[in-house]
Amino acid sequence: MMKSASSVHQSSDPEQFQPDASAAMRGGFASTPRSVVETLRRSAHYLDRHRGRAALNILCTAVALLSALTFPQLTQYIVDGILDRQAPVQLTMAVFGLLLAFVMRDLFSSLRTLVSNSLEQRITYDMRRDTYEHLQRLPVSYFDRMSTGDLMTRVVEDVTDVEKLLVEGTEQGAVSLATIAIVLTILFVKDSTLAAFSLIPLPFVTLGSIWFTAKARERLRAKRRSLSALNAVLLDNLQGIRQIKAFGHIEYSSHRFELRNEELRDRTMRVLNLWAVYMPAMTFFTSLGTVLIWGVGGALVLRQSISLGELVSFVFYLAMLYAPLINIHGLNTTLQSARAAGERLFDIMDEADEAVLWGGYGAPRQPVLGNVAWDAVSFRYGSGPFILKEVSLNIERGQTVALVGATGSGKSTIANLLLGFYKLDGGRILIDGQDIRSLSLDALRRQISFVSQEPVLFHATVRENILYGRRTASQDELLSAATAARCDRFIAALPNGYDTMVGERGGRLSAGEKQRIEIARALLKNAPILILDEATANIDSVTERAIQDAVRRVRAGGTSLIIAHRLSTIMLADRVVVLQGGAIVEQGTHEELSRRDGVYARMCQVQNVFRSA
Repeated sequence: MMKSASSVHQSSDPEQFQPDASAAMRGGFASTPRSVVETLRRSAHYLDRHRGRAALNILCTAVALLSALTFPQLTQYIVDGILDRQAPVQLTMAVFGLLLAFVMRDLFSSLRTLVSNSLEQRITYDMRRDTYEHLQRLPVSYFDRMSTGDLMTRVVEDVTDVEKLLVEGTEQGAVSLATIAIVLTILFVKDSTLAAFSLIPLPFVTLGSIWFTAKARERLRAKRRSLSALNAVLLDNLQGIRQIKAFGHIEYSSHRFELRNEELRDRTMRVLNLWAVYMPAMTFFTSLGTVLIWGVGGALVLRQSISLGELVSFVFYLAMLYAPLINIHGLNTTLQSARAAGERLFDIMDEADEAVLWGGYGAPRQPVLGNVAWDAVSFRYGSGPFILKEVSLNIERGQTVALVGATGSGKSTIANLLLGFYKLDGGRILIDGQDIRSLSLDALRRQISFVSQEPVLFHATVRENILYGRRTASQDELLSAATAARCDRFIAALPNGYDTMVGERGGRLSAGEKQRIEIARALLKNAPILILDEATANIDSVTERAIQDAVRRVRAGGTSLIIAHRLSTIMLADRVVVLQGGAIVEQGTHEELSRRDGVYARMCQVQNVFRSA
């Protein structure tokens, strides 16, 4: 059961809910904010996979840092030991020493960049792969309540933010702390008085960092939620562009996008405005330290307590102290952004795998014959009203049974439960007398071919879409399935035949053509049980009858469950089952039911469907 867009976005807020495994297959959703430590700990798992590259990255940075640390000392030596004595030979050697220091610094900085880029891309790849693979293992109910645009944001945008923390944060954080420790040691060794003055800005910097952290966290969360909402509207509008144009709602759809775009702009500006105050303030406080050192150090030089070279080198080292301090404060933004992203990312990873929630791990008795029974089955979506109320239905091997009834009567739900998309609230479903809850989901779904109400084609070739039914099928098997589904002729007329790209969501094909390709896909799978959920709703009656005849020939001995609103599609079914209000109210052949003064007969009258000859 789909929720409104607003409820979806509210329910995806990581601040408000906690994952509830027991509700995951029933539509409940929850999450809670995670601590920085937890986010870092879980993210570090990906860094650990590439510890060799991470270590090389740190090594290159360390060599570049040590090379840079020689510059102030060489500068002091030139000022005090060479220029005063006018020693050109020593000057030449010192200049070459500076050149070597800069070459080493920049060479290893370049190597660090190469290693860092490689590390970033590998971590991003791993995180996206793991997130996507876990998404595919989540129950259908999870996707019922989540926005596709929001999930896309998490897989693409949030992964990138967490990766930045892992690579840039680890590298810059470790190197900055090491630099601060080394430079402070050098400063206190050189002159403890000047070193003490250099620490005066630190309390202000620390307080500023605490203030920024408190302010930035929720603003970054709000920005990320707005980005997800914008992506959701954008995806809706792009997928529904035909409906938007057909109903003349271009201005309305633009307004929907504009509202989300304005919200993202405003929330982004709140973050940027905060940064605009924070960063200059931190730079100002560190600059105060430099001013103090020039004032106090200059006085010491005038009193000849220290040399000019010592003061100059001290100022250079001071710059090397304050630069990593500023970097650490910059990392604070990365940390807060990554924390918000990590919470949303790990919300996905914390959702229970549908196979775990399902609980079955067995294999069906071989071979599967196709006897299917729903025994007193009850079901509802979440905490809503019951969609099915103790429904009992038996389908014998080789039978074709049709389900009919008004919208919302529970027809598609019966099929969804057989596929294991949701768990029962009561009763059981049996295949050849074996409870499907004892089977693994993979084993269960291998026994079922399924054609959905809305044709779903992938942005690939016609061949690839049909082979989705069975990737190992031969060319002859593919052609046979396409012929049975009556799609061979229109495929032959396509520019590249079976190798024609169908476009996104099959946009280059008509609705009927897409449905026929889906039918071919299901026939190619050749499972013992076939579910056709409004599978021929977009196909003309002549083609539909030809497909029905072909399906009966191809699936002789197979079990078929047909769900239809158009009664002409099910007149030749072995049995028709009529659902009303989540219960079976009638069942029999078309001939039998059409003669009774019941629900089915009235449906026939409305649709002008008479007894077959």
